[in-house]
Amino acid sequence: MSYAVETPKTPKAPEAPEAPAATPAARTARRKALLQWIAVHSLGVAAALFFVLPFVFLLLTSLMDDQQTLTRDLIPHHWAWSNYRTVFEVPGFLTWWRNTLLYAGLGTVLSVVSSVPVAYALAKFRFRGRNLSLMLVISMMMLPPQVIIIPMYLFWARQLDLSGTLWPLIIPLAFGDAFTIFLLRQFLMTIPNEYLDAAKVDGCGEFRTLIKVVLPMARPGIAAVALFQFFYAWNDYFGPQIYASDTPASWTLSYGLESFKGAHHTDWNLTMAATVLVMAPVILVFFFAQKAFVEGVTLTGVKG
Repeated sequence: MSYAVETPKTPKAPEAPEAPAATPAARTARRKALLQWIAVHSLGVAAALFFVLPFVFLLLTSLMDDQQTLTRDLIPHHWAWSNYRTVFEVPGFLTWWRNTLLYAGLGTVLSVVSSVPVAYALAKFRFRGRNLSLMLVISMMMLPPQVIIIPMYLFWARQLDLSGTLWPLIIPLAFGDAFTIFLLRQFLMTIPNEYLDAAKVDGCGEFRTLIKVVLPMARPGIAAVALFQFFYAWNDYFGPQIYASDTPASWTLSYGLESFKGAHHTDWNLTMAATVLVMAPVILVFFFAQKAFVEGVTLTGVKG
């Protein structure tokens, strides 16, 4: 007697439901989002090209030979990297570099060191005449330097006999800068007073509180104002023209570039190469310090 064994049937997997067809409203929304993405990025690319193309033209021209610079060609026929070596061989170019570093570096240090205590006092101290002092600082920011250049020149040239040097531009920075004081004051206003009170409870005086508590918390603001001052001094043309125009040994890079332009002929390839060398340090400094710079500029306007 035999029994038939039934083989169990494998259950079928449930069929996946068909995706519903996209509705006209969904297709319209996706198309609108795609068009918005293209529009936003197209504007971004156009703005980037607007700012980048002049630098590309400057770099390409600096690598051309003298005969090609005034033609319609945009790409160098021969990549003349030797133009940069020729620029460094120009008499006085390295001296201009040294003077610019002295002016920008020492001026930045003196400006920050002298402005921090003033900004701290205007931000955290309560004393009679504080608002008047702040108004004086703001008024100094509104005063164009061309207004006082004649009496200042007479003072530095006749009284102290410092004409022909960069010291009339560096020494005043040891007594504070109105723009630096104002920005630092705005930043220090964002630091809660509780930190300062806790430091004083622990026995810190005002100076120690400034050094141990305020300065570490104010690093972004200090970095921002330091970069502002460094860029201003590096690119300053007006000051060196007034005080050092008659002394080539005291020229800075911004003023020395003028010597690359001749009365009857200008070597535009060398002028562009020198311009690239002048711009490169500033661009590199901003590239590496961009985060601190943007953070400092943003926080200086949080509280007035």
